[in-house]
Amino acid sequence: MLEHEDILKELNRGAPIGEKLASVHRALRARYAYIDRVAVALYDPKTDVLKTFVDSTEGGSPLARYEARLASSESLQAILRSGRPRVVQDLSIFADVPAEHARRIGAHGYRASYTLPMYLDGAFFGFVFFNSLKEEPFTPEALHILDVFGHLVSLVIISEISHIQTLLGAIKSARSITHHRDYETGAHLDRMAHYAQLIARGLADKHQLSDEYIEHVFLFAPLHDVGKIAIPDRILLKAAMLDKQEREQMQKHTLKGRQIVDEMLADFGLGELPRLELLRNIVQSHHEAIDGSGYPQGLKGDAIPIEARIIAVADVFDALTSARPYKRAWSNEAAFEAMLRLADIKLDRDCVEAIVNQREKVEAIQARFREEAYA
Repeated sequence: MLEHEDILKELNRGAPIGEKLASVHRALRARYAYIDRVAVALYDPKTDVLKTFVDSTEGGSPLARYEARLASSESLQAILRSGRPRVVQDLSIFADVPAEHARRIGAHGYRASYTLPMYLDGAFFGFVFFNSLKEEPFTPEALHILDVFGHLVSLVIISEISHIQTLLGAIKSARSITHHRDYETGAHLDRMAHYAQLIARGLADKHQLSDEYIEHVFLFAPLHDVGKIAIPDRILLKAAMLDKQEREQMQKHTLKGRQIVDEMLADFGLGELPRLELLRNIVQSHHEAIDGSGYPQGLKGDAIPIEARIIAVADVFDALTSARPYKRAWSNEAAFEAMLRLADIKLDRDCVEAIVNQREKVEAIQARFREEAYA
C-alpha cells in the first residue's frame, strides 16, 4: 500500500482557527511558493464593519486589530455586487486609494491579491484574502486551486462561528422557555459585546491579544450571565436590597453558568470547539475582584483571567450608564470617574483605562444600540 501524508491533517484537530489557517497556508505554499499571506475578515451586519479575524502572515499581520466600514470600500462592495472572487494581478492600481487597509497592504510590499467573499445561507459573512509579494503571479491553474482553498477556509471559519451561534441560540431559547426576565435586553448584550471588543483591542499590545482572541471575547460576551437562568425570579427581580441568603444564592449564578455551558457543550457535541476555556472563564469569573473580594473563588489580581477582567469592566460600565426601573442612567463621565476610583480595587486598571480612553467609540456604540425599553 502507498503511504500518503495528509497535508491538511491539522484541520482534524480542535486547534484554534489561526493554527488551521497556517496549515492551509503551508499546504498552498508547498505548491505555490508565492502565496505570502492568507487572511480572513469577518463582517458584522449590525454595524456594517469588517474586522480582521485571522492572518497567517509570518512576522506579523499588516492589518492587525483593523476594522473599517464596508460602506467605505467601493472595491470590496464591487466584489459583493458581482458575487464572484476578485483577482488583482497588480495592486499598484490602488496606489491612490485613500483607504487605510490599501495603504497598509501596499506598505508591506504586497503586489497581487485574490479576494473571495464568504456566504452563510446566502448572507454575506466576510472575505478570504490571498496575497502575493509578486506581480502577475496567478496562473489559470493557480486560480482554480485558490477557488478550492478559499472555499475550504470559508467552510472552516463558518463551521466554528456557526457552532458558537448555535450555543448562543440555545441559551437564548432556554431563557425564553424558562420565562427568564431581568434587565439584560438585546441592546444591553450588543453593547456589552462591543464594549468588551473595544477594551480587548485597547489591551492587545500589552497582553499580546490576537484578533482571533478578541473576536472570541466579542462572541462569548453575551453569555456572561447565562447562570441567571437558574436564579428564581423572586431574587432576580427583587426591587429591594437582597438579604444575606438571597445574595449568596444570586452569587451562585457564576458556577451555575459554568455548569450550564458545560452541559450544553456536551449536549450539542461542541466539546472540541476551540477557545472554550475563554468562554468558561468569562462565565465563571466575571464577578471576581482585583482585591480578592469577588466571587466565586476570591481570585486576586492577575490570577483573574484577562477575559473575565475585560467582561467585568464592560458589564459595570453598561450597568451604570443604563436606565433601570430603580435608577436613572449615569452619564458616561460619571461612570468613568466611578470606575477609575474602583481601578486596582474591584476593577482592572488597564481595562478601565482602555474604555475611558476611547470615548468617541463608546458613544458610537451607545448611539447604535440604544435601549428602547426596560426588560
